[in-house]
Amino acid sequence: MTTIFDAPEDFAATALAGFADLYSRHVRLVRGGVVRATRVPKGKVSVVVGGGSGHYPAFAGYVGPGMADAAVAGDVFASPSTAAVARVCRQADHGGGILLGFGNYAGDVLNFGVAAERLRAEGIDVRIVPVTDDVASAPAEAHGKRRGIAGDLAVFKVAGAAAEAGLSLDEVERITRHANDRTVSFGVAFDGCTLPGAGGPLFTVPQGRMALGLGIHGEPGIREETVVPAKDLAALLIERLLAERPQGVTRVAAVLNGLGATKYEELFVLWTAISGLLKAAGLEIVAPEAGEYVTSLDMQGCSLTLMWLDAELETYWTAACDAPVLRRGGEIRTEPATDAIVNEDAAPTFGPSSAASRKDAACIARLLGLAAKGLKDAEDELGRIDAKAGDGDHGQGMRRGSAAAEDAVGQALAAGAGAASTLAVAGDAWADRAGGTSGAIWGLLLRAWSNALSDDAVLDDAAVVRGARLALDAVTRLGRARVGDKTLVDALVPFVETLEASFAAGKPLKSAWIDAAAAATAAADATAALTPKLGRARPLAERSIGHPDAGAISLALVARIIGEAI
Repeated sequence: MTTIFDAPEDFAATALAGFADLYSRHVRLVRGGVVRATRVPKGKVSVVVGGGSGHYPAFAGYVGPGMADAAVAGDVFASPSTAAVARVCRQADHGGGILLGFGNYAGDVLNFGVAAERLRAEGIDVRIVPVTDDVASAPAEAHGKRRGIAGDLAVFKVAGAAAEAGLSLDEVERITRHANDRTVSFGVAFDGCTLPGAGGPLFTVPQGRMALGLGIHGEPGIREETVVPAKDLAALLIERLLAERPQGVTRVAAVLNGLGATKYEELFVLWTAISGLLKAAGLEIVAPEAGEYVTSLDMQGCSLTLMWLDAELETYWTAACDAPVLRRGGEIRTEPATDAIVNEDAAPTFGPSSAASRKDAACIARLLGLAAKGLKDAEDELGRIDAKAGDGDHGQGMRRGSAAAEDAVGQALAAGAGAASTLAVAGDAWADRAGGTSGAIWGLLLRAWSNALSDDAVLDDAAVVRGARLALDAVTRLGRARVGDKTLVDALVPFVETLEASFAAGKPLKSAWIDAAAAATAAADATAALTPKLGRARPLAERSIGHPDAGAISLALVARIIGEAI
C-alpha cells in the first residue's frame, strides 16, 4: 500500500516539492511541475514532458541536460490541467519552440492539446508527440491508438538528445516521431496498486496468476495467466514484441522496467533470460537499462520496452545526459539558471461589471456550491463506477474540481466579477484542480458556456440555453467524443437538445432544465449497455459492459441538482 502521506489529496504536490528539494541541482519547482535548474541556450528547442503523478521517476526525473527541459505533473494518475501545462511551458520556453511529450491517454491528449492551442495563440510554436508504445492496447495497424507506458523513457531520451544537439523544432519533432514509431512495450502485473488514502488496491490479481497487458494507471490487464518462471516470462514478453520487428533491424535498445514493487534483483534475474533470447534472435543490445523508469505507485510487475535502432536513433539513445533517473556519457558542463520563476498565482483582477451581473454571478456561485456538495456526497459511488474499467479516481477528481470552482467563484465575487467572468474562472479552477479527462472537459464546458453570458447585461434565460450549445460544441470539437462512445457526451447531447427543444416550445427555463436533466439521466443510465470507444476504458471494453459511464452519471447528477435549485 501507499502508506506515507499526510492529506491524500496533497500527496502529489508534496511529493513534487520534496523531489525538487532533493534534486535542486537538476530542477526548480514551479506550480504544477519542474523546470531545469541549469542555464539553457537561447533559441534551443524545449522538450516538455508530463502526465499524472504516481509514476516516478516519470516525469520529473527525466529533467536535465540531454533530456527534458521541464515536466508537468498532475495529481495521482490524473492528467495535469491545461493551465498547468501552459504555465510550465511558458517558463521552459527559450525561443526555439516547444515539443510536448506525454503518454497517449485521453486526458493528456485533451489537456496538452488545449494548452498547445493557447500557447500558439501567444506566438509560441508548439508540437505534440504522444507516446504510443503499448502493444497490448491496440493492434499494430492502429498504432496511433496505443497508450504510452515505459516507452516514454526511450522516446523522451531521444527527443531530449536531439534538442540538446541544437536541432530545429521540425527536426526534433521528426526524430521523436520516428523514435515513437520504432518503440514497443509489453507488461505484466502480479498485484495491483493502492491510491494514497484508499482502503484497498484498484485491482487484485489472484495468487499464482499474473495480469497481462496492464496499464500504468492501475487499469487491470487484458487477461490473466498462471505465473511462470523467469525464462518463460522473458519468452512471453519478447515473443509479443519481436512480432513487430522491422525488417533488417539488427540493433535494439532495451528497457526492463519495474512498476513500483518489484525488486531490482528480480529484474536482474529476468534480464538474464531476456538478454539471451534477444541475442538468439540475432539482435545486438545497445545501452540497455533495467530499473524503475515508469512506475504505478506500488504495483508489482514489470514491462519490457524495445526500440528498433537505426544509426540516427542510436546516436541520440546513447548521447550523454544528466537527469535524476538517467546519467550517461562524460560530464556535461552546466551553469545555474539565472532567469526568474514567473509567479502566475497573483489574485485575479476583473473588468467592470454591473450590479445586475454581479447579482447573477452570486446566483451562479450558489448553484456551483450545491453542485460541489452533491459531488462530494457522490464521490465514493462515482469512484466505484469508474473502477469497473478505469482507475477509480473520477469521484475524487469531480469533488476536487467542483470544490476548487466553488472557491474560485467566491474570490471572483469578492473581486467584483460579473456573471461571465465568474463562470469562466469556475471552469479554469475546476480543470486545474481536477486534472484528467473529466477536469479538462468540465473546464471546457463551463468556460465555453460563459461566452454566452455578460459582465454587464442582465442574464436572460435565452443566454443560458445558448451557452449550453456553446458548451456542447466546445466539448465535442476538442474532446472528439460522439454519442455512443460511452463518455460524458452521451449525457450532454440529450441534455442540450432537450433544453433547446423544451425552451423553444415555450417552457420556462426551470421546466426546460428539469426536462433536460431527466433526458441526461436516462441517457447516462443507458451507457451501461455501451462499449467504450475512447479513454482508458477502451482497452478494457468487456469489463465496462453492464456498468454506466462515470462521466455521464456525474454530469446528469449535476444537471439534476441545478434543475432543482434554479
